[in-house]
Amino acid sequence: MPFTGLGLYGGHRGNRWLRNRIKIFKQFVVPSLLAQTNQNFVIWISWRHEDRGDSRIQELHQYLLNRFPRVVFTYAGVCFWDDKFSDEDAYTRLVESVHGSMGELINEIGESKEVLMTIQPSDDCYDCRMVEETQEFFRERPSVHVYGYARGYVMDYINQRLAEWNPNTTPPFYTIRFPRETFVDPLKHLQYTGPYKSHEYVKDYLPAVYREVRGFLVGTHGENISTIFNHPFTGHEYLGDNIGRILRDFGLGSVAPLKVNMGFRRAIMRRLPYGWQRKLRYWFGERMFARFYNWIRS
Repeated sequence: MPFTGLGLYGGHRGNRWLRNRIKIFKQFVVPSLLAQTNQNFVIWISWRHEDRGDSRIQELHQYLLNRFPRVVFTYAGVCFWDDKFSDEDAYTRLVESVHGSMGELINEIGESKEVLMTIQPSDDCYDCRMVEETQEFFRERPSVHVYGYARGYVMDYINQRLAEWNPNTTPPFYTIRFPRETFVDPLKHLQYTGPYKSHEYVKDYLPAVYREVRGFLVGTHGENISTIFNHPFTGHEYLGDNIGRILRDFGLGSVAPLKVNMGFRRAIMRRLPYGWQRKLRYWFGERMFARFYNWIRS
């Protein structure tokens, strides 16, 4: 689970963003993890070097240790290709991140012959049978290296609206099977995963199976980097009892509406059409702010 270190703005979008994201994670993602029918997994959360010693992160670590037997925090950056950087920089960052994370991970890996790495966004959820189904799939299909879900749901955590999520690209909800020696060696790790530079192309480079069942739930809340509820991928919206029935499959049957401290800019952005939000985010975020950030660092 990448928490900080991903993308622009130095991989950190401010203290309010971090406080809100931790709250969202505790309120929605943790219950979905606790609801998994198979609890044989390690929660691995990656942070930036600069985040080590942050009291909020230390509190979160203890919070998870009180609920799960196997939790690892690493502070070497994100361990998958970050396409917000040039290929040269992305390559260097990935090698350094994998190398810097193995000190904490190696004890959990032990002498296992394989490692199953599942991408778990910090604000999205999986169906409560995901871990059980994934591990069973890999036991039965030794020739396949990737298992994921092609479709899911989208939920507005604030207003508790729920709809189908029908992406026209390969979504980032999948598990990669690594041989142990490949996973722990930074260069072999990169050779194994390096040809694809976005989750959309994983299946083009590794033998993959994506199920058509709705196995994930995309959470929207006004603090997302790019995703909103009224998105082109949004399909049929559910009403009434159907919402509760679906949410129970994700361990969210009794979850309350989200309340977050949202800035004035975010509140206005939530009310704009998707196309306008993309344009404004690009021009005022990725273009102008990124240039200013690079200037003050140089």
